[in-house]
Amino acid sequence: MALYSAAAAVLTGLERGEGGLKSLVYNSGFPHVRQLYALVSETLRYASVLEKLLDGAALLQAEKKLAPQLAKVLVYDLLFGKGLKCGGRWKALARRHRARLEAELARMKVRHKVSRNEDLLAPEKAVSAAASQVPRYVRVNTLKTCVDDVIDFFKRQGYAYLGKAASVEELKDLSGKKFLLDLHLPELLVFPSQTDFHDNLLYTSGHIILQDKASCLPAFLLGPVAGSHIIDACAAPGNKTSHLAAILKNKGQIFAFDVDPKRMATMNTLLTRAGVTGCQLAQQDFLTVDPRDPKYSRVTHILLDPSCSGSGMVTWGPGEEVAPSAERLQALAGFQRRVLNHALSFPALQRLVYSTCSLHQEENEDVVQAVLQEWGLAFRLVTAFPSWPCRGLAAFSGAESCLRASPAETLTHGFFVAVLERCKEGAAALSSLPAAAKKNPQPGEGTEPGAAPKKRKKKKQQVK
Repeated sequence: MALYSAAAAVLTGLERGEGGLKSLVYNSGFPHVRQLYALVSETLRYASVLEKLLDGAALLQAEKKLAPQLAKVLVYDLLFGKGLKCGGRWKALARRHRARLEAELARMKVRHKVSRNEDLLAPEKAVSAAASQVPRYVRVNTLKTCVDDVIDFFKRQGYAYLGKAASVEELKDLSGKKFLLDLHLPELLVFPSQTDFHDNLLYTSGHIILQDKASCLPAFLLGPVAGSHIIDACAAPGNKTSHLAAILKNKGQIFAFDVDPKRMATMNTLLTRAGVTGCQLAQQDFLTVDPRDPKYSRVTHILLDPSCSGSGMVTWGPGEEVAPSAERLQALAGFQRRVLNHALSFPALQRLVYSTCSLHQEENEDVVQAVLQEWGLAFRLVTAFPSWPCRGLAAFSGAESCLRASPAETLTHGFFVAVLERCKEGAAALSSLPAAAKKNPQPGEGTEPGAAPKKRKKKKQQVK
């Protein structure tokens, strides 16, 4: 299905109440779901402007066979997007009316006394200043290449490499064709927010993964060593799974579960393109997986990123639940507690990362607190990334061990991460940084609060 037709179909589904934006995009059958999601999200953001443009230019009257939703998508990409780089006959149709549409857009700007397209948006539709500053993060897929080679590639494409960032402020100041190495994650490159790599050779070949920085934290903080057996409990669309495979260097075993067949198909495509091996995909509800199955007897690490309200995501459209009801939050939290309890029941489990893209305490600190109380002294929270600026809300003692992310403070999507480890009687404090981070430990990192500095250096205290 062509991009513009797929986008129009998603818009129609939203209008009819057939589902939310994410579900309709993933169920569309379109192979490049991120590209489709971005186009639909931006078309929705400019919906009121596009309707006025269509009326003013009388496009639907001139082209009676053109459906309104398809017209919105075409006009958005023509005037506000990429300029109709694809589209076939639809491209030709829209371009016939380009002069009239551009003239109507100019008149709108004059009437509203603005010079920028985004200034035409109503305040409630405009992206917040903090959200608009979230950069484009590019994770280098070390299964296929290395950071230095990717940097050299972008240099040859005319980008200026500014070195490793020293602060979040440096990321905020990026503009034009400049990029940095992230200050926290060693394989993450940072570009200005509107940079688009969906058609870039490195992306289409799987050498880079377009993944928000906050979404990279769960696999990074799980930090398994090569040879580990891991479960990715709610895995689709697969970015975190591919990150785990890269950390393992494809040495070990990943069991990845998701109940939705179309999301699983998308994940299979992504993992194949990324060069992931040693990963068993299962279209199965993780809650139905038997922890006592001998197949999982060596599973020591679990990444759990369950369904949530998604309230931390920067861009939303109609049909998405930005502010879920109290009943909806209660139902989500109940599911999240069940699935976290289930994950902790795997007998060989040593380390688990629980994460959501939610801002709500009910889905985050409250879930972790409730489950830890049920397990008593069997598991404990480990301080995740002590130098990370945003900590968990003080919902209970130990919540500061968790971390949060937000557009305003960390220039990422909103996110929550908690790291749990199995307790061992008489064991000294374990390392709080994953194996992936130990090449360049930061001052003050590597122990839980209160651990003696000398113990950081002993191998037996580090996470295996």
